[in-house]
Amino acid sequence: MLLWPLPCMLAPTGASRLFHADGELAVARAAARADVMYALSTMANTALEDVASTGDAPRIFQLYVFRDRGFTAQLVERCRGAGYHALCLTVDAPVGGNRERDLASGMTMPPRLNARSVLSFAAHPRWSLRALRGGGLGFPNFDRDGAGSTAQLSAAGFFNHYFDRSVTWDDAEWLAGIWGGPLVIKGLLSIDDVRRALSLGADAVVISNHGGRQLDGTPAPIDRIAAIRDAVGADPELIIDGGIRRGTHILKALAAGANACAIGRPYLYGLAAAGERGVDRVLALLRAELERDMALLGVRRIADVGPQHLADREPGAAEADPPAQLPDPAGTRTSAAGRPPR
Repeated sequence: MLLWPLPCMLAPTGASRLFHADGELAVARAAARADVMYALSTMANTALEDVASTGDAPRIFQLYVFRDRGFTAQLVERCRGAGYHALCLTVDAPVGGNRERDLASGMTMPPRLNARSVLSFAAHPRWSLRALRGGGLGFPNFDRDGAGSTAQLSAAGFFNHYFDRSVTWDDAEWLAGIWGGPLVIKGLLSIDDVRRALSLGADAVVISNHGGRQLDGTPAPIDRIAAIRDAVGADPELIIDGGIRRGTHILKALAAGANACAIGRPYLYGLAAAGERGVDRVLALLRAELERDMALLGVRRIADVGPQHLADREPGAAEADPPAQLPDPAGTRTSAAGRPPR
């Protein structure tokens, strides 16, 4: 689909100004410097056009299907006009999950202050002042006819109010048709669903359970990737989203059959700690860990990582002597998800 040297992308995460006043703009600039794909959320606090203006790095816009299909089509046209390289349709949140902690903490849309959060803001005046100067927590990507200035709703209520719970495969096919460019479908865990997405023309599939915050009891993406890879073959691009925190996690995912990993919480931690420099630091740490772990594993290229490096590989699988070379993840230009184009 698209090309980058590191098998990692920044997953779409909403309301990044909750973590730092610079929000999505800081993340986009850091991603561009690291040559890492950034997926901007529909729920971003920054307009998609403003994020696109930060540079020419490849970017994805993550899209929900709204009840108003005409408005959904307008968002697609805005992405086209702003030069986004791909759309990412999220399908695992037709309704909001029962996020009880969000209700208790005042994490509504827009956020509602309670006594605990007011005390927290008072205890961190520098952060609070930066946040006040940062432009607020609105949602400009769908602030049409007052949509972004709705009365306060829980996260679940917000989903249910604006997003269409009746989305079907026909809607995915419709979106692919009006977009006409690279399409990613995010939020699949079953083999049949992945096959269906690929048959509709998806260029990549993100294996994800929405950070474990939607349906209780769903399996972790790392536990599904091997079976999905075996079922669909070597060519489709599969990206794992969820649970990736270290370079060894990336290697495990690649060995199990993923082309790349999407990270969310790690870069948000960096953003909260030090803004744009914090995101830079997180990406630098991940790259350094990946290169070190590849050297310790005995592989030089991302393309050499495979099921033979997993402890539970099939009995009798061929075992090759590891090459005595230093790792060079960027030595072979990789596909949208990290493996060399086929």
